[in-house]
Amino acid sequence: MTYSFSSHAESAQEKGLAIAKERKLRDKGWGDSSGNMSMILRNAQGEEVERKMRLKSLELFDDGDKGLTIFDQPLDVKGTVFLNFTHAKEPDDQWMYLPKLSKVKRIRSRNKSGPFMGSEFAFEDMSSFEIEKYEFKYLRDETYEGQASFVIEQVPTDENSGYSKQIVWVDKKHYRVLKIEFYDRKGSLLKELVNYDFALYLDKYWRPLRVEMFNEQNGKSTELITHELNFNTGLTENDFNKGTLKNVR
Repeated sequence: MTYSFSSHAESAQEKGLAIAKERKLRDKGWGDSSGNMSMILRNAQGEEVERKMRLKSLELFDDGDKGLTIFDQPLDVKGTVFLNFTHAKEPDDQWMYLPKLSKVKRIRSRNKSGPFMGSEFAFEDMSSFEIEKYEFKYLRDETYEGQASFVIEQVPTDENSGYSKQIVWVDKKHYRVLKIEFYDRKGSLLKELVNYDFALYLDKYWRPLRVEMFNEQNGKSTELITHELNFNTGLTENDFNKGTLKNVR
């Protein structure tokens, strides 16, 4: 019985890893992208604050992706810039340019579980998905919103993560992430992310046009709405430079 249990557990891990690898494989080769987006912050009473921002992303094949987020509205966040270098095996590098202080601030690894710009997204949620950041386990098959899906568990390998585990619903047809449950370090459900309104780009790459992160513990939520998204816009690594953050327009 012991052997049978261990081989079953091993196969669940292997299957979870295989699903994660296929998810990553199907999202390779997009190159770079630029988009315009709204971020809507809602408190537990439903009151809203809307922000306008631009996102730039660059795919790297030998490491995690690079991302740049520029806030344009409202005035209290205008000119704030967030730069993210995701790494597959090392802690991510993240910086924030704060125009009021005219200062570039580094986000330390131990602070990555903190809220990103007062939203329900943490700094670590802003990183690209990399296989090496997790240990995987297949849990079950399930139909979610009418779509046949795999349900897998992914446990962060980084000790500074704010999550003990994440439960991920991946649709079987396109390997798109439909939903993620995030559990805090105590093992309690903290947040739920749902991706809506998927659009297909370059005949290959699916992106949700609407993403909602709901905090189960405080009743707040953050919604990200993509208004425009373009690929192969000619971005290079020079566009993702910590030294030029103050000059980003």
